[in-house]
Amino acid sequence: MKKILLIVLCSFCVACGFQLRGSTSIPFKSIYISALEGQPIVTELKRTIQNSGKTLVLDKSQDAEATLQITNARITKHIWSISGSGRVREFQLRYQVSYRIIDIKGLEIAPTSVVTLTRIMPFADAQVLAKEGEERMLASEMYRDAAWQIIQRLSKAQPQ
Repeated sequence: MKKILLIVLCSFCVACGFQLRGSTSIPFKSIYISALEGQPIVTELKRTIQNSGKTLVLDKSQDAEATLQITNARITKHIWSISGSGRVREFQLRYQVSYRIIDIKGLEIAPTSVVTLTRIMPFADAQVLAKEGEERMLASEMYRDAAWQIIQRLSKAQPQ
């Protein structure tokens, strides 16, 4: 009975198109990532691209087949909800990354695009230190998610 149930569940998963998120290949042999110093997403992008194993991340733009330019990346924090007594109950964290892809000649392969991610973070005055740690963790998660989305979009780019 358990085997039949397992087979039926697997059949449903296959029929709906479910598949595990695997590595994504980028249509470039080499890429350079251009961004302002200290942008956390650069580390995530490099790690994700290098883990794919097919594309080299180079330190110089003149040697790269394509350049991924991070034109803007910022995280903001806004009050999302307030209690009846006027205290903050939740914050919204928003991470927004603008990027474009250019080839070795400086021609645009993919125009400027924006990835926007948001997370809602409950807040309690009594747990300020814990909430700071949670905020750092959510920000780190957003950097990873944004890098993954950019890589997914990069995989669809057509080299010229």
